[in-house]
Amino acid sequence: MKKIAWITDSTCGLSQEFIDEHNIHVLPMIVNINNISYREDIDISKAEVYELLKSYGEGAKTSQPPYGEFVQLYEKLKEEYDVGIALHASSALTGTYQSSISASEMHEFPVEVIDSKIGSYALGKMIKNGIELEKQGKSYEEIVSTLKTYPDQTEMFLLPQSLEQLKRSGRVSTTQTVFANLLNINLVLKFEDGKVVVDEKIRSKKKAVRHLFQKIEDAYKKGEIKELGIMHAGAIEQAHKWKEELSQAYDNLKVIVEPLVPVAGVHTGYGTLSVSWIKE
Repeated sequence: MKKIAWITDSTCGLSQEFIDEHNIHVLPMIVNINNISYREDIDISKAEVYELLKSYGEGAKTSQPPYGEFVQLYEKLKEEYDVGIALHASSALTGTYQSSISASEMHEFPVEVIDSKIGSYALGKMIKNGIELEKQGKSYEEIVSTLKTYPDQTEMFLLPQSLEQLKRSGRVSTTQTVFANLLNINLVLKFEDGKVVVDEKIRSKKKAVRHLFQKIEDAYKKGEIKELGIMHAGAIEQAHKWKEELSQAYDNLKVIVEPLVPVAGVHTGYGTLSVSWIKE
């Protein structure tokens, strides 16, 4: 069997334990808070990012890893592996996908670079599924073929805490922000073909949460969902309350709680909550 290198970026949301256990090569995104730049999960943890966002959320930014880091990584991997599989955050939101393609071609290392069209829990789940297929003895070609079906089978909804930060990041328009603030409207966001778009505009936070839970119920009734990720930008207690409610409602649903990756949380604000799954 071919020796496969697994490559991703820190938007995957995978635990350091899982990364180390499976020797996954993770390129860190850059988070800039209060004019100080940090490499995600190296210079600063997700929990520390969200603590800083409480005080310095205004103007916080993110950027992709320097291109040179991709080049160095693929130069090294070429000597140690036969092939590679790289899964990156949505190409509509970051340039990691394109940088990965360019760097692999520079070193003529055979890598299948896949645009996940998403990030956080769903991206990490794709990688977990791919590694499980490798353990089952599936061929490189079979693994790649299966992984390529996932981007169009993912769902991710966000309940952002900070519309002002979304406006600054360009994720929603100034007009949307002004009207939402004036009318006390909560925006529910979703990923659609790799882009973040407004799913619904709802008058109360409670109704917005019910809207998300209805999405989950609909998917569950269709048999599309067996595992659900609940992600939080520092709001861990609320995330566990959601888990408790959903676990009681759906006996066979596995619910995972994890931090929302800072690349998303920086733009949506401290306290943001999100749900995501890959359709069965």
